[in-house]
Amino acid sequence: MNIGKEILFFFSALGAFNGILLGIFLLFFTQKKYLANSFLGGLLLASSIRIAKSVCLYFDGALPKIYLQIGLSACFFIGPFLYYFVRSAVTPLEKLPKSWIWTLIAFAVVTLGVGMAWPYEQYPALWNKVIARAIYVQWFGFLLASGILVRGLLRKQFSRSYTMKPAETWISMIFLGNVLIFLLYFSSLINAPFASYISGSIAFSLILYLMITLVIYKKKTDELFLLLPDKPAAKKLNESDAGIWLDRLEKVMTEKAVYKNPDLKLHDLSREIQISGHQLSALLNDRLGKNFTTYINEWRIAEACKMIATEQHLTLEAIGYEVGFNSKSTFFAAFKKVKGATPSSYQQTINQPIAD
Repeated sequence: MNIGKEILFFFSALGAFNGILLGIFLLFFTQKKYLANSFLGGLLLASSIRIAKSVCLYFDGALPKIYLQIGLSACFFIGPFLYYFVRSAVTPLEKLPKSWIWTLIAFAVVTLGVGMAWPYEQYPALWNKVIARAIYVQWFGFLLASGILVRGLLRKQFSRSYTMKPAETWISMIFLGNVLIFLLYFSSLINAPFASYISGSIAFSLILYLMITLVIYKKKTDELFLLLPDKPAAKKLNESDAGIWLDRLEKVMTEKAVYKNPDLKLHDLSREIQISGHQLSALLNDRLGKNFTTYINEWRIAEACKMIATEQHLTLEAIGYEVGFNSKSTFFAAFKKVKGATPSSYQQTINQPIAD
């Protein structure tokens, strides 16, 4: 193997290896388990196994037949994973449709059944002339279906009046990258004069390195490949509305003492005063100069100070739980931040004995 081939082998093999790593990351290590990420991970794994087979075969013609069978079998899943990725990315789904599950199970059963009944080692002609072509027909069918789903995004790519969102650009690029890889492999399959068997591996590696670069430098990787709906803009409150909501907020905090709920969330409180969470957050920040946590903690600490002075039979820890804190450490830290002293020091300043 000359230096040029060694560089080519390293570049292609490293692309396949990195594809497997990125696929595993998207499948198991993203913080938010979006279906689109899972199917993209599956797509990368299937493609990487197919690419690894191509690289090894190109540089080692005596590769054991079982590896060729594994590579072609993985190719059988590239189309379905691409289609399901595009479907779940363009229209984010919360639950995996049962029809998709049964389709993947059926493909797995067919793959295992054919592989066990007619192994590549014993039936190489069958695999090369029939099974491989059937796989490419299936792949092409899913490419067409995926293309129908992203045709709107592809039109936007050539529109000067529309600014593409990052997710739209990457969904389009992943689809077009798969089209390119399919064309290169299919050209090699039919022995087109311009085709090279290794060209598909090179194209995959180039596209993959772009994706890896993006994953490394993009903070919100989990939502990178999803067309999530735009967040609604918060409706600004005018002066009269702000006064009404502040009065209602004060009444809810005083009469219902909702701050004593240790699991109280911003949206829970916003529902009490019948405004959105965005509006409540803006109300607290713009009118009171506080965030939600600070606002609630100040109410809790004010109540704790009253209880320290009047409920002498309670321990400080018990008082913390009573006013809504879910741990002693959180209570003590919040108390010191608000009052500038620990609960024990505060208790001493009002001449009350520290409860055991």
